[in-house]
Amino acid sequence: MKTPRPEQLINRELGILAFQRRVLAQAEESNTPFLERLRFLCIVSSNLDEFFEVRVAGLKEQIKAGVTAPSPDGLTPKLAFREVSSMAHELVARQYDLLNKTILPALASEGIRFIRRTQWNEEQAAWIRDYFFRELMPVLTPIGLDPAHPFPRVLNKSLNFAVELKGKDAFGRNSGAAIVQAPRALPRVIHLPESIAGCEYGFVFLSSILHAHVGELFTGMTVEGCYQFRVTRNSDLFVDEEETKNLRQALQGELPHRHFGAAVRLEVADNCSDSMIDFLLEQFDLERDDLYQAHGPVNLVRLMQVPDWVERPDLKFPVFAPSLPPRIAKSGDMFELIRKGDVLLHHPYESFQPVIDFIDQAASDPQVMAIRQTVYRTGTDSQLMKALIRAAQSGKEVTVVVELMARFDEEANINWAAKLEEAGAHVVYGVVGHKTHAKLALVIRREEGKLRRYAHLGTGNYHPRTARLYTDFGLMTTDPAITADVNQIFTQLTGLGRAGKLARLWQSPFTFHPEVIAAIQRETAAAKAGKPAAIIAKMNALLEPQAIATLYDASQAGVKIELIVRGVCALRPGVPGLSENIRVRSIVGRFLEHSRIFYFMSGGNEQVYLSSADWMDRNFFRRIEACFPVLDPKLKKRVIQEGLKPYLRDNQQAWEMDADGTYHKRKAPRAKPHNAQLELLAALSSPDAKLAQ
Repeated sequence: MKTPRPEQLINRELGILAFQRRVLAQAEESNTPFLERLRFLCIVSSNLDEFFEVRVAGLKEQIKAGVTAPSPDGLTPKLAFREVSSMAHELVARQYDLLNKTILPALASEGIRFIRRTQWNEEQAAWIRDYFFRELMPVLTPIGLDPAHPFPRVLNKSLNFAVELKGKDAFGRNSGAAIVQAPRALPRVIHLPESIAGCEYGFVFLSSILHAHVGELFTGMTVEGCYQFRVTRNSDLFVDEEETKNLRQALQGELPHRHFGAAVRLEVADNCSDSMIDFLLEQFDLERDDLYQAHGPVNLVRLMQVPDWVERPDLKFPVFAPSLPPRIAKSGDMFELIRKGDVLLHHPYESFQPVIDFIDQAASDPQVMAIRQTVYRTGTDSQLMKALIRAAQSGKEVTVVVELMARFDEEANINWAAKLEEAGAHVVYGVVGHKTHAKLALVIRREEGKLRRYAHLGTGNYHPRTARLYTDFGLMTTDPAITADVNQIFTQLTGLGRAGKLARLWQSPFTFHPEVIAAIQRETAAAKAGKPAAIIAKMNALLEPQAIATLYDASQAGVKIELIVRGVCALRPGVPGLSENIRVRSIVGRFLEHSRIFYFMSGGNEQVYLSSADWMDRNFFRRIEACFPVLDPKLKKRVIQEGLKPYLRDNQQAWEMDADGTYHKRKAPRAKPHNAQLELLAALSSPDAKLAQ
């Protein structure tokens, strides 16, 4: 099958940074409440951390290995890194400009102040001095740099201070420099008592306190300069799944090394001296392109807690309560409900509690014989995992497929795996070389002398907290074909044998990609035959070259294609003769758009699929994924009406992609305003805000 030419594709790393710009735009948006603007600013920093830990680290590894072959978009690793560095520096500069000129002054006017050292009055200075000696100094370890004290190991993303000194210490040493590492347990933002702050919410940065009193750590010496810095490291784990005999043990051994991978970025205070910058870059084997100078705290992610500490509802998004569908509200027996008809849940507008109840009731029900579930991300305190443990302890057959290689959730998943095994559950780690990303749960229950299967299939993780922040769909069904397919996938994951053909589900790495290609080609054939043809696809990312090439073919045949791609999209829309029938939009709002929905007109017999997978190489070929049809006509209509149409109407939070890969905010000043997320909140969430948590 043909693949697009390089000029027909957008670079992945640049596409990711373009998405971060759209997130930052939420922090710039005047209609966004100010504490939420601060939160969006922090989200960008958190996303950039992961971007450097994984994507930039990968580019630097390729450069180090001498890779010169271009990626499908035509950029070599060196050229991609150069463009990424330029775009990332611009993004970081915009962040700090927004923080200092807009967000902090606006919060200060609302009685939420971040008090700088130069602004402390005598009473504040005295309280902070006492805090330093009481809480900070006992746990700080200054390290003077000399032949007996080499540069210390600096943990990934930890807060550190480089200190320039003058004079000699008690032993006559004069190294001129020292490093002070801030223990990870220390808060980065300290909430002052109201009587001291002079306002309801007064905060001081840990860095400000240490700057003010760092001289106390170097008695008799003169502090010439003190500069906060932070290093970001390569955080990919290097575990050879083919060679290791026990993946869990190997991963446990590898996790500590994540803190000390190769450095990929250095963040320093913008007042740091050139000599100290050069010294730090040398220590971490970095170049000037890897340097990011911060006009403020180098660890903005730690400000994420502030909106939660401040009780100012008027400066946050309005609270809402996820609703319970009327069928569930009337009867809490999940098995009876699912027997009567498929149940569709649309999170976060509808509650995740029915999913928890489904597993919880299965754990307690004496008629339930077995429970099987996949775990990708579930959190450190999960009711679902506790229910599975209880089920195993009661003697039920419990099988849990735990994905140990879920990036940045490895430790939590290792801990749950150990607890499940201790309870007597069967715990497997999927298939070597293929992450288990499918969101599946299967309950086998004895009813009237026969076994009946119940399944939950979702687009999102079994994680109650993110179910309040991400948009996702979940389907609960007893459909014999679908539940048999789910059962077969679990059999593949736990046992051995060749993959059999599934009746209803499309599965990676076997049938998902060819079925997607075939579905697009059917629309292409319909258009060529003069029949109506349309595709609507909603996903997080679109990168796989063959899928893109097939969409280009469909566009040229006259298929109307609407793509709702939250993050990176390598396809170029609106190119004459190539993709003029394709529109790409990205929705960025209060909730993270996470559901994957694929609609094909199919000659008027509309086909709607939900999935855990994006259209990326990894999802098609290197993961266990499930894509499942919505068969009930009423539920199919709901997915279209709730999951697609509001996003195509949106003219408030929609960004449209241009052929050159840039995005512009969609505005229709004369048209009726449409905000997909607000409309869905109004239509689906509970009017009883007292239920909100």
